Amino acid sequence: MSYCIDLSGRVALVTGASSGLGTQFAKTLAAAGCGVVLAGRRIERLKTLRAEIEASGGDAHVVTVDVTDLHSIRAAVAHAETEMGTLDILINNSGVSTTQKITDVTEDDYDYVFDTNTKGAFFVAQEVGKRMLARAKGSAPGTFTGGRIVNIASMAGLRVLSQIGVYCMSKAAVIHMTKAMALEWGRYGINVNAICPGYIDTEINHHHWQTDQGKRLIDTLPRKRVGQPQDLDSTLMMLVANESHFINGAVIQADDGFAV
Repeated sequence: MSYCIDLSGRVALVTGASSGLGTQFAKTLAAAGCGVVLAGRRIERLKTLRAEIEASGGDAHVVTVDVTDLHSIRAAVAHAETEMGTLDILINNSGVSTTQKITDVTEDDYDYVFDTNTKGAFFVAQEVGKRMLARAKGSAPGTFTGGRIVNIASMAGLRVLSQIGVYCMSKAAVIHMTKAMALEWGRYGINVNAICPGYIDTEINHHHWQTDQGKRLIDTLPRKRVGQPQDLDSTLMMLVANESHFINGAVIQADDGFAV
């Protein structure tokens, strides 16, 4: 039996789309027929990604957003809907981290991580969610009521890891945020779920896996390997599909068994 997820006619906003998982998520959605709004701060990289998606027959638009700035979030979401139509899907992906012992964390370190990973993620979802709610209640135009919000958390939100305690805390908050939004918005057909990726090989950390420290870390993993961005495609597509109306408030570990 074959199964095809068709997102034709849908529009998705992907934050943090300029690299890593965000880039892969955008490509995957576009390949399924979804119009994709690429959001982030590195505008030239977003334009390059847009050109790549369009060359493959997809539809993409670029918006600048700083998720630590509420005015920027509101402007970006409004611009996205003006250019491509109402947003049916949000991939809430922006994230940052620092590496140090808890005793070495400064106020600036703490704010840097939480402002993006938790506060930023919350207000991006809130802004998109308000528009989805308005359509569901009939107070705003749109042919598709309800929606799909996928928050990108981390297995570090489920299992505390050394040297990145604040990051773990921020992603644990995203997991509870996901459940809170799912509870409040589910009755309107808006499904809010979270993916908790494990260690994924991206351009940001690729060099680390070649170091002695990185190799030692790989040796501690259940199957002694790190994942690739495309390893999350099936989970992402399941959560954004029109058919996934019965999945709400789920926190899905896609970590190759690391958090077991």
